[in-house]
Parts: sequence; structure tokens; C-alpha cells
Amino acid sequence: MAVYTEVSDEALTAFLSAYEIGTLLSYKGIAEGVENTNFYLHTTAGSYILTLYEKRVRVDDLPFFLNLMEHLAARGLACPQPVRNRAGVALGELCGRPAVIVSFLDGVSVKRPGADHCRALGRALAGLHAAGRDFGMRRDNNLSVEAWGPLFRGAEAQADTVSPGLAARVRGDLAALRAGWPAGLPSGVIHADLFTDNVFFIGDDLSGLIDFYFACTDAFAYDLAICLNAWCFDADGTYDRDRGAALIAGYEAVRPLTPEEVAALPILCRGAALRFLLTRLVDWLDVPPGALVQPKDPLEYDRRLTFHRNATRAEDYGRGAAG
Repeated sequence: MAVYTEVSDEALTAFLSAYEIGTLLSYKGIAEGVENTNFYLHTTAGSYILTLYEKRVRVDDLPFFLNLMEHLAARGLACPQPVRNRAGVALGELCGRPAVIVSFLDGVSVKRPGADHCRALGRALAGLHAAGRDFGMRRDNNLSVEAWGPLFRGAEAQADTVSPGLAARVRGDLAALRAGWPAGLPSGVIHADLFTDNVFFIGDDLSGLIDFYFACTDAFAYDLAICLNAWCFDADGTYDRDRGAALIAGYEAVRPLTPEEVAALPILCRGAALRFLLTRLVDWLDVPPGALVQPKDPLEYDRRLTFHRNATRAEDYGRGAAG
């Protein structure tokens, strides 16, 4: 979430006139994140999130994302719902950008997750995978292993200005991942971006998942690997095995991993870390002037890759521990 496109009062009022969501009382930009322009809307009918799609989101992908949220909610997953206008259409245009209003979810994200948060996340992730099994649309993951080389080429010349030796480390990771990336794992709809700011809690209870704009069709265990990266490391790159054990145990309480998924977990975790290092590196080097955006530090994932390069078994991530 971020603000790249400024929206005037007049433009927003005209846009909202097509919806039955009451009268606008206030709105403000949401600066967190790096992908789309987001505003919090408060109206006489309630609270909503307005998203203007920027950067990596393709207009052709939007029906997948919007239909997926409706599908998952119909199967009991707590996630935002697209708000349709009076003509029954969810996708509109505002300030030259594709735009959607979605329902607002109550809850707060946790900044320092503990094992109980991770266990709840694991259960919710497996529930998402189960709920999406009969979803009738497909979207390939355009940020999977085939995309990492081209992403890196766009940033390679400046990589060492961010950290000495970074380019060489990334080249080594790319070579290892291309050679060993698994195929044929159980697959379906995955979220692909379940960071702590995309998961809400009310007290100790998980209340919802948001931001489905990287969702795609890929290996379920890769989604788990993304979560292990996002939830189970400290800022200095230290892996918290207790949190990892809880996350994996929560997931497997709903959907046990296959032997092939267990064997592939270390390389999937390494690949997930490289994916976020690269997209963060590109964003770090290319923030548009004047954008109200807080780019995320790519070196967080450089530090995490130090752990992944030495991990060879799922047990290194806590699988099989008490959880």
C-alpha cells in the first residue's frame, strides 16, 4: 500500500457518486507498502478501502483478484469484498487508474509476532489453499523463478551501491535456484504476499487476510515458504525456530505436507527470500519523485538468505518440533 496518484476531493466525489456507500465524510492516503495507491474512506455507511492500481498490477489480472476475494469469502475466509457500483460493476477508473473499493476489515496487524500468531497464520493459510481449490480461474505467478533473472538484470549495475558484494551473492543464489527449483508440487491458488501487515488480529484471534494483488496459481508449499520468511526472522536475520515450528504445525494441522513438499521446503524458502530481495531492490532504486511511499529495505532479505544458504532440511525450519 502507498500513494503514487493524488486524488482531488472533486474527482473522488464524482467517482463515489456511482456507489451506494453513503456520503463521504473523510479520506486519507495510506503510505505503507510499495505497490498501489490506497486510501481509507469513511462514509455515512461505514469504512472502506479505495485502491488505484499501479506498477506491477496488470488490468487483465484484476478480474482474477476480485473474483478470488468473492470466492474465498463465500467459503468462509475473512477477506475484503469488492464493492460493486449501481451497475453491478466492481472495477472502475479514477484519475486515469483502474480503481476498486473494497470492504474494510476490523483488526490490527502485529509488529512482533509470537508463536501463537504464527500457528494461527498457518491454519489460515491452509484454509485459504483449501478454499481456493474449486476456484475456476488461473493466473500464473509472474514473479516466480523465471522472472528473477530479468528482475536482477535491471538492478545489477547498482546492486553493490546498496551493499558491497550484493551482486555476486545474488548471482550465486540465482544459479542455485535455477538448478534445483522443484516442479510438480501440489498447487493451486496462493496468496503470495502474506506479510504481517496483510494479516489482522483482534486480540489473539486472526480476523482476516488482505491484499490479494499478488495471488496466483503456484505451489502451496511456496506460499508457506513466503510466510516463514515474513514471520519467523528477527531484524538481524536470525531465524526463530519456535515461530517456524508453530507456523508449520498450524498449517499441517489443516493440510499435511507431502514428502515432496517437505524435501523442497529449504529451496522454496531460499527462492522466496530472493524474490523479495529483488523486488525490494528494484523498488529501492526506483522510487518515483514525490511519491508518498516508504520503500522496504532489500537487505532484510539479504540477511535472511545467509540462513537459507546453509539450511538443507525442513527440520532446520522447525518442522517436527513441538510447534
